[in-house]
Amino acid sequence: MTSKELPKLVFVTGNKNKLAEVQAILKGVIDVESHKVDLPELQGETQEIAKQKCKMAAELLNGPCITEDTALCFNAMKGLPGPYIKWFQDSIGHAGINKMLDGFDDRSAYALCTFGYCEGPGHEPIIFEGRTNGKIVAARGPATFGWDAIFQPDGFEETYAQLDKKVKNTISHRGKALELLKKYFEDKTTN
Repeated sequence: MTSKELPKLVFVTGNKNKLAEVQAILKGVIDVESHKVDLPELQGETQEIAKQKCKMAAELLNGPCITEDTALCFNAMKGLPGPYIKWFQDSIGHAGINKMLDGFDDRSAYALCTFGYCEGPGHEPIIFEGRTNGKIVAARGPATFGWDAIFQPDGFEETYAQLDKKVKNTISHRGKALELLKKYFEDKTTN
């Protein structure tokens, strides 16, 4: 591989917002294209879900790929809704998610992103995980990207939805997980 050729990866997603964030974070290190693959919604712990999902995607695509699972975990609820946040978001929205915490004094939470990378069929996926601590707040900012409008990262007055994209990408759970993936590929190409 010449120094100008970047490794190419298929990111299994149909979400254009996620794709844009991943491409922005990995720019110059990994060339990312997307492919939407219908995979079953798995249940379990985040790392186990990520491994199974990535393995299935690599089999279906017959090649290397990355998959992502995002969790929003409430400390008062011992980590729930966790990887099931998408279903909560779709069914009860930002206001409903906030109401879930109304009976608790603790509104602290953490955003967890788990990327799986698999070289292809028959390979064991490698997991890269990033976490950002914060709290659940009333929705502020555009409601166009999942639960970003209700998650305020520690050390900031803004929610993810209100932050400049470049700032968000440097502090977010997704950005942290992708930094680990980037380092893996940088180390792989220098060895």
